[in-house]
Amino acid sequence: MIITDWKKQEIKDTPHKVDVRLLYEKSDAQVMHINLQPGEALKPHITPVDVFFFVLEGCPTIQVGSEEQKVKANMLVESPKDIVHCLYNHSDKPARILVVKTPKPVTNARLL
Repeated sequence: MIITDWKKQEIKDTPHKVDVRLLYEKSDAQVMHINLQPGEALKPHITPVDVFFFVLEGCPTIQVGSEEQKVKANMLVESPKDIVHCLYNHSDKPARILVVKTPKPVTNARLL
C-alpha cells in the first residue's frame, strides 16, 4: 500500500507561484493538491487533457470556459480539455483543491 501525505510533498515550482504538490502520477492520470491562501489564484490556462477539481476545503471560485462559480467543499467540477480554466480564492479562508488530470498530460498547459 502506498500512502501519500500531501503536507510532506514538495511544493512544485509552477508559473502560478502558489502551493501546488504532486500526489500521484501515472500514464493514465495525474493528481495535484492545490492550497490557495486568501487572495491567491492560478493564472488562466488551457490543459490538453480533461481535468476535474474536487474542493476539499474552503469556497474557491472556479472558472471553466466563460462560466465562473463559487464552489463549496465536497463538490466536484469538470473541465473538458482545451478549455480555459482557473481557480481563485476570493474568500478570507484557505481553499484546498484536488486536481485530477486524465490522462496524464504529455505537454504543458498553455497560460493565457
